[in-house]
Amino acid sequence: MHTQLFIATTNPGKLRDFRVAAAACVGQSFAGQFSIEPLAGLDSIPTPSETGATFAENACSKAIYYSRTAVGCIVLADDSGLEVDALRGAPGIRSARYAADAGFRPDLPADAANNLFLLENLQKVHNPDRGTRYRCVLAAAYNGKILTSAEGTVEGEILNAPRGTGGFGYDPFFYLPSVGCTMAELDLEAKLAISHRGHALRTLLVKLDETGHSTVNSRE
Repeated sequence: MHTQLFIATTNPGKLRDFRVAAAACVGQSFAGQFSIEPLAGLDSIPTPSETGATFAENACSKAIYYSRTAVGCIVLADDSGLEVDALRGAPGIRSARYAADAGFRPDLPADAANNLFLLENLQKVHNPDRGTRYRCVLAAAYNGKILTSAEGTVEGEILNAPRGTGGFGYDPFFYLPSVGCTMAELDLEAKLAISHRGHALRTLLVKLDETGHSTVNSRE
């Protein structure tokens, strides 16, 4: 049995991550198989306001919102970001808009500005006090109702200089002591095996499978 899931994101990096993570789950202990495609026409759908105080609130509200535009489909939405201990959990739910919120370097692309602003705020913070984590909450909704949700985290440290050319966002500065490299130095399969998105998706698929929700959108 094959279940088609639709992800509500226009971020090509997130879409790639979730697709690879779903493909890696094939052959595991699920009753069926899952695949992920972008939600059709997403660019033409007005973007909902992200007013939640937590990743979970934002992920669930987005999943509900977009599932109402795709009747009969299981729609996934996530909210994810970086939590730096020395910054009391910032940038957190504002990770994608960290620099923009402060009006910092609007001349730069968002990822570059966010990373520069992060380093500026950590100038006086040195190891071992640069502990951080990526957090992802992924929610699945059907016809405006939440089916289930899942969370994934991965622990790391923030470097002073970027390493690696893969990934996106804060990945070049997110160092993983357990493997001795940054997120941006891992190949995609290795990254998804340990990443916050990979953990969240695997947990979500297990929940969908165990509760029988995977049959909502399935075909033999």
